[in-house]
Amino acid sequence: MPQLDNKTFVIVGGTTGLGLSAARAFVAAGAKVVVVGRNSENVEAATTALGQAGRGLTGDATQPQTAVEAIDLAKREFGTFDGLYHVAGGSGRRMGDGPLHEVSDEGWASTIELNLTSVFHSNRAALKAFTALGQAGTILNMTSVLGQSPSPKYFATHAYAAAKAAIIGLTKSTAAHYASQNIRVNAIAPALVDTPMSERAKGDDAIMNFIKAKQPLDGGRIGDPADLNGAATLLMSDAAKFITGQVLAVDGGWSVSEGS
Repeated sequence: MPQLDNKTFVIVGGTTGLGLSAARAFVAAGAKVVVVGRNSENVEAATTALGQAGRGLTGDATQPQTAVEAIDLAKREFGTFDGLYHVAGGSGRRMGDGPLHEVSDEGWASTIELNLTSVFHSNRAALKAFTALGQAGTILNMTSVLGQSPSPKYFATHAYAAAKAAIIGLTKSTAAHYASQNIRVNAIAPALVDTPMSERAKGDDAIMNFIKAKQPLDGGRIGDPADLNGAATLLMSDAAKFITGQVLAVDGGWSVSEGS
């Protein structure tokens, strides 16, 4: 695993699931981390689990100041800020997302705010910090295979897909603009992973049978949060210092499989 010694990262959405798994991996590789989450109990539990290398901040990723405060906390507690990993987001199904002709105005606005506007806020805060410090840095965004490889039958949430596709555009355009400043911006695109967001899918036998063919690697299974840790650690590390503007699918073969 690439090493992250002497680096300090902010993980927005880092107190549960994919974010907490990454935080543990980053710390194991030598980094210090500030994890951000909406639930204060989760923040406290994550901070305790990370030990002296972790700090926590309770905040809403859709609010502009949350990432700013997290970056300030990283600099204050650990003396540096080297990178940001944005994981926060989620399904808009309960808010009114779905097939486009059924998407409510509220469902669209809420899903875009949760999944795209939050990334805008965190990425802007990180880029302002790197620019003010006059230093290199790295940003890693969480998108989804649904932004590039849709599943019309089982995963028809079109506001969510639009937001995740937009994250790819934002990642690539900012990577191009800031490359001359040695600031790298990349994204990871997972498929179905075992997190609280996947509860609906995990409880549906038809979807689970679909996943066996759609994600055929390792016996055809739903992903585990730890499956993303290697890619995230690599892209946040100096081993990836010549990589920017890339979207890495960590999807068990989803994007190259037909499913059934």
